[in-house]
Amino acid sequence: MKKLAFIVAPTPKAQALGALLATSPLCNNAKPEDADILVVLGGDGFMLRTLHTYQPLNKPAYGINCGTVGFLMNDQPSSPHQLLKRVEQAVSTPLHPLKMTAYSAEGVFIHHAINEVSLLRETHQAAKIRIIINNVERLPLFVGDGLIVATPAGSTAYNLSAQGPILPLGSSLIAMTPLCAFRPRLWRGALLPQTVQVCLEILESDRRFVSATADDQTVSKVNRVDICQDLGLNYLLLFDRGHNLEERILKEQFKSP
Repeated sequence: MKKLAFIVAPTPKAQALGALLATSPLCNNAKPEDADILVVLGGDGFMLRTLHTYQPLNKPAYGINCGTVGFLMNDQPSSPHQLLKRVEQAVSTPLHPLKMTAYSAEGVFIHHAINEVSLLRETHQAAKIRIIINNVERLPLFVGDGLIVATPAGSTAYNLSAQGPILPLGSSLIAMTPLCAFRPRLWRGALLPQTVQVCLEILESDRRFVSATADDQTVSKVNRVDICQDLGLNYLLLFDRGHNLEERILKEQFKSP
């Protein structure tokens, strides 16, 4: 029997379900470092934080949705016995995060993003950004609220809300999506190979302040952000058969408005 470690969000719904599952003799609750699988109870945001926190352990994570959307999670089991059965039959989905290197007057900051890296204006003034791909200037001036660079897994999150494209997991692409573009007015973004090196230079950064966020890690007042997909870093998510992330991304593309 696989050893499970329960990571429970501090919400009443997650705590109640955690008390039912984690205290059951069937579940053999273990410490994260001793477990075979991390069972994460919460929402998508809590799952992202858990994956980042426990990444050095290199353990697969099985999420149980106790939040709102639950795109990265599975449905709640009816009993500890059903949970064990579903975990044993779960399908593994590997995720490669984006690596964000953000430069500011305070120093250089490196963070990883499973969903997206987002650049956002911090003042009333629009952000001005120069876009360089693989050392070639592709857009000398973008003016707007900001930009999103999203992985396939993150393409259905903030990226989708900004009307960015949904990317199948096997597409080997990342999406660059503008936020409220003013110039170029009709620019809708770009699809980029996952091997590209993206450089985003903040113009007039001394007064048009821009923040850079990798999932939930934010660097304020950046003057440049480099982004690439870290293919050497791997997060493993477990999904119930027939409800894996690939299937969810497909379903999302055919949902009614």
